[in-house]
Amino acid sequence: MTSKHHLLIIGSVWPEPKSSAAGVRMMQLIHLFLGQGWKITYCSDANVSDFMFNIESIGIDKFNIELNSDSFNVFLKSINPSIVLFDRYITEEKYGWRVAENKPNALRILDTEDLHCLRYARQFAFKKGRYIEDSDLYSDYAKREIASIMRSDISLIISEFEMEILKEKFNVPQQQIYYLPFLLKSIDKSYLSLLPTFEERKNFIFIGNFLHEPNWDAVQYLKTEIWPKIHSQLPNVSLNIFGAYPTEKVLKLNSPKSSFFIKGRAEDVFTEMKNARICLAPLRFGAGIKGKLIDAMICGTPSITTKIGAEGINNTFSWPGTIADNPNDFVKAAINHYFNKELWIAAQKNGIDVINNRFNSKLFKTKFLEKITEIINNLEYFRAKNFMGAMLLYQTANATKYMSKWIQEKNNK
Repeated sequence: MTSKHHLLIIGSVWPEPKSSAAGVRMMQLIHLFLGQGWKITYCSDANVSDFMFNIESIGIDKFNIELNSDSFNVFLKSINPSIVLFDRYITEEKYGWRVAENKPNALRILDTEDLHCLRYARQFAFKKGRYIEDSDLYSDYAKREIASIMRSDISLIISEFEMEILKEKFNVPQQQIYYLPFLLKSIDKSYLSLLPTFEERKNFIFIGNFLHEPNWDAVQYLKTEIWPKIHSQLPNVSLNIFGAYPTEKVLKLNSPKSSFFIKGRAEDVFTEMKNARICLAPLRFGAGIKGKLIDAMICGTPSITTKIGAEGINNTFSWPGTIADNPNDFVKAAINHYFNKELWIAAQKNGIDVINNRFNSKLFKTKFLEKITEIINNLEYFRAKNFMGAMLLYQTANATKYMSKWIQEKNNK
């Protein structure tokens, strides 16, 4: 398989798997590499959080680094990684040039999390009250993100839809991008038998980090458009809204009178999801794969969502619930699935099929590790085929390098 490497992960944040899908994704990658016996060092210039995962407890070295400081160069040389992974394009922007300059033979991997330029383009179009156009995509965000993808040796893309966007809209070569979705365990009948039954569950649920704009919009949409229509027909049923980092404006939406409850951070997402009968996710913009909907499938909870919510998840498999963009259709589907046991059980089975056939880690792990090995063994050849990336690295590295050094000198005064 692969040799044992020293992997350095440079994070824009410390991993919080209980706060966001990005945190879950990072921990999946960490466990994948740990399973190969690799040594892993994780560093970040972010402040520590009360909710960050204790990565040292699983044998990972943890270091705080300083932005715009040559101390990072010293740190990099001292640990001597053979592979460096950036958790977002903004992290690659800050540290990619330093890695290229100080450890030129280290493989540089970018984990995009989701296509930020697609998310911002959809948000911009939504705020304008229209459908997304190609011109929305070609933003400054895109220029930065695509440049980062091209500078990296390989970029991990979580959604097939985003793979197509990169190839068709931005002409990114296939060799620069690699499809790697969530990596999950398969679900068998014995696991299913342990889940709460239809009769044992009640109420609706929404889960999402409130700092993420698509989630905040979805909560407002639920409050003003979706939930009043459901509540008028189901007055004794509640909607429980869970999410990390609820702000004052979020908490103000709490309304016991209308059975609309802002619960804040969930102690255990899976416990709350398993106790709910239906997950509601009326996402109107966004990108990537929506962790809340994957969690719902794992918990055997049918979901009602939009086309954007379902994007990149089920492909040709039946959705475990209903996909509806029209609010009236959304409401009708939510009520039907809440009362119809036969429909509910069929939706639950669809979710298990999606997990087992679309996100089973066994379908991706070996091929991905083989790809990493192939690139490492032929790194000079791969880089020679990416002149555009080399040019961007040269230009951007110089610009970023001297800006960083200017800031460093200014801070030293």
